[in-house]
Formats: sequence, C-alpha cells, structure tokens
Amino acid sequence: MPSRVVGLAVTEGAPIFEMAIACEVFGRARDGFPDPWYTLRPCAPAGMPVPVSNGFAAAGPDGYDALTRVGTVVVTAVRDVDQEPAPDLVAALKAAHAAGARIVSLCTGAFVLAAAGLLDGRPATTHWFHAAELARRYPAVRLDPDVLYVDDGDVLTSAGTAAGIDLCLHIVRADYGAAVANALARRLVAPAHRDGGQAQYIEAPAAAEDPGLAPVLDWMRARLHQPLTLPAIARHANLTERTLIRHFRATTGTTPIKWLTAQRIGRARELLETSTLPVEDVGEAAGLGAPANFRRHFTQATGVTPSTYRRTFNTRDTSNRP
Repeated sequence: MPSRVVGLAVTEGAPIFEMAIACEVFGRARDGFPDPWYTLRPCAPAGMPVPVSNGFAAAGPDGYDALTRVGTVVVTAVRDVDQEPAPDLVAALKAAHAAGARIVSLCTGAFVLAAAGLLDGRPATTHWFHAAELARRYPAVRLDPDVLYVDDGDVLTSAGTAAGIDLCLHIVRADYGAAVANALARRLVAPAHRDGGQAQYIEAPAAAEDPGLAPVLDWMRARLHQPLTLPAIARHANLTERTLIRHFRATTGTTPIKWLTAQRIGRARELLETSTLPVEDVGEAAGLGAPANFRRHFTQATGVTPSTYRRTFNTRDTSNRP
C-alpha cells in the first residue's frame, strides 16, 4: 500500500466539513483497528494558521512543500472555484504526483487538481453544481458529473459532501481491506460501501426510506449465489422490468444488475478476507460464476486479482502465500 502518511492541503476559507472528513478517517487511531494507522499531516501555506470556514482556523506545522514527502495527498473543497489556487500548492501537487504520491480531491478540490494538470486526459468528478464550470475551464478533463467518486489509480476525485466520506472509505478499503473499511463505516454510522458509479443525486438516499423496495433488496442479498436475472427480480417484485428499473434507479441511483454485481463483489471481498474457501470457489459462492468470469469482474472492480487480494488481506489463510 502507499505510505500511511497522508498530507492534508489546507486552503484559506476551505469548508470545514470536507476537512473534518479527512481528519476523522485518516487522522484518528481507534482501538481495535490496524496499528499503525494513517498519520495525518496538515499542510498550510508557510506553515502558518489558515482561516477556514465558519470562524475556524487550521494550524499546519508543515508548509505545502511537505506534500512532496507523503504517500497520499488530500485536497479538500475550496472556498471559491473562481479563485485560482495558490501557485505553491499547485507546484507541490505536481511534485508530489511526480514523486509517486496518490492524489485525492474531495468535492471542488478537483479544481486544484485540474489547475495542476493532474486531471488532463483522466476521468474525474466533482460536485454536480460546479461540474459545468470545471468542464468549461478544463476541457481536457474527462468529467463524469453524475458519479459519487472516480478512482483512476494514483488520482482520485469525489463529488460533494457525503461523497467525500465514500471516497475516503474506498481508500481505506483499498489499503486495509473490506472488513476494516466496513468496521470504520459502522463507527462513522455511514454506508459501508457506496459504489463510485452510483449517481450523485437520487430521489431517496436510502432503501430504508422506500418500504416497497427494501424487501426486494433483502431478497436479492439472500440469493447472491443464485443466477438472478432482471425478469426474475421483476417477477418477485411484481413489477414490469421497466418499472423496476425506474424504481430501482430512483431509490439506489443505479440499475438492479449493477447493484447486484456490487453486492456480489462485496461478498467476494468478505470471503477472500475471512474464509479459507479456495479462491476458485469464492466466485461461485458470491454469485460471480466460474473462475475466469469471477477473476474478470473482481479485477475490474478492485484493480487486483482475487488471489492477490487474499494474500494482501487474509491473515488467517496461508494456503496461497509464497
């Protein structure tokens, strides 16, 4: 995994909410979690206290130059997207990325990454309200204004507010595994896993608010290992396929099959982390099919093969360790 040192770029007038997300996820060690945890290093201009939103000030012992010596850089939302970012911050981001750091933006922090040229030719997102402005000023960015977050390997971007929590949990999941990320989500009373491709705006933010669909979701979760099809799900819900898709998208922000695949990937992660079930059998147990199909879906979703994931995160099973 990248270095556990996370540099938090503090900008003048930054919204306190997005800064607090990074502090809560990366800057707080908790009993029962991996030790060592991340080390958070706030970095401010010239190392001086910086006024942020709502009368608060953030004091960073390090200047922006320290961002070049961390494993992950987090740039939170900015006060004004029309204001050009500080040249020393832009220079530090370029140098940090060149040195191999993982660069992360929350909400309108994407404007800072774009100004540094780090999003040129890359998929990225930002808060839907500012997406048109980002696209206008930085046409080289492959902007997707509809998703919660985008993981493009060494550069990651998120939409606004709560989507920043989703992206930070996604990073924890990539570094420490699904079990740790899920446990942290429970501590934060946040959704354990919202897929990055989920829509930013949905009519109902949680299935619990829709008693009509919640039983269908429970029924699907209990049958992840079965070959569920859209017609079968629609029959169980007593809806037409078109109505089911519309209802599903309004409630979850995605389609039934995409939601089902995400649940199966999550189940496969859990099995790879916590069980000794042979890797070739995990795909069948999670509903992802034969080994070749399982490997394709899992690698596409996580960036690593199932075997590599198990070697990284399963401390109980030594059967496939070198």
